[in-house]
Amino acid sequence: MQVYLAYGLVVLIWSTTPLAIQWSSDSVSFLTAVAARMSLASALALILVALMRRSLFVQPGVWKVYAAASFGIFPNMLVVYWSAQFIPSGLIAVIFALSPFVTGMMSWLILRENPFNRRRLLALLVALTGLVIIFWDQLQIDARSAFGIGGILLSCGLFSLSSVSLKRLDRGTGPLEQTAGALLFALPGLLLCWWWFDGARPEAVSSKTLAGILYLATFGSLLGFTLFYYVLKKLTPSAVSLITLMTPVLALLIGAFLAQEAVSGSLALGAALVLLALLGYLDLGLERRLLRWVGAAGDST
Repeated sequence: MQVYLAYGLVVLIWSTTPLAIQWSSDSVSFLTAVAARMSLASALALILVALMRRSLFVQPGVWKVYAAASFGIFPNMLVVYWSAQFIPSGLIAVIFALSPFVTGMMSWLILRENPFNRRRLLALLVALTGLVIIFWDQLQIDARSAFGIGGILLSCGLFSLSSVSLKRLDRGTGPLEQTAGALLFALPGLLLCWWWFDGARPEAVSSKTLAGILYLATFGSLLGFTLFYYVLKKLTPSAVSLITLMTPVLALLIGAFLAQEAVSGSLALGAALVLLALLGYLDLGLERRLLRWVGAAGDST
């Protein structure tokens, strides 16, 4: 039960991060925003590790775990931010929906596990169709889009490689230690990129930027990553990669209910298809239960 609660919290937290990312870049560059976010998250993670009297480097070779986890932060985060300059968020969501396919292929190559069967492949195709329906109006592609599409495809690969590598290198490291170690390994690269390509300290920072950075550092990074690594220890990488299907749909629904954005027919249809696909992929036994219910109803008559 705890793992499913953690899974749901990761989906909820990561569904709110797109809006927080926009807020964090309100008065500063995206490089400054992401560097500040990860610096604060790293400091908080190390403080928690110290307060809980834990050590990051007790086990031999644990640095490999932290290095693998850091791929999902650096260069992955910078790739996503950079790609967002060229393509709309809807296209990013649709391309990132390929993550379960990529993760499945890497699981087969690295872990020698094949998570696919015909039912799961069909479910992923239905989910991808649902996302295409939702974001159809944002799927314009021009010459500049090639950069963004290539970047998000690279991000899918980095995300999947990080998840599968962590599963292979698992040494019993705690989720908090993995979060702190991943942030510690990713931070030098982020700060170097900020110094090289930006390096300017902002003169004035808006309250919206501060709120966005604080939220992303505490919830989006520290809590979100810790829960993600906990879920990854308990479930397969392919099951965890389904988060990338749910977060864009939930983000739109949150906007509809909290920001009074209109719920279009395409959003409702697409969300229904994604939900149906997830039920089919996870094999919750709904078909068997329905058959048993129908059989029981027939016997009673």
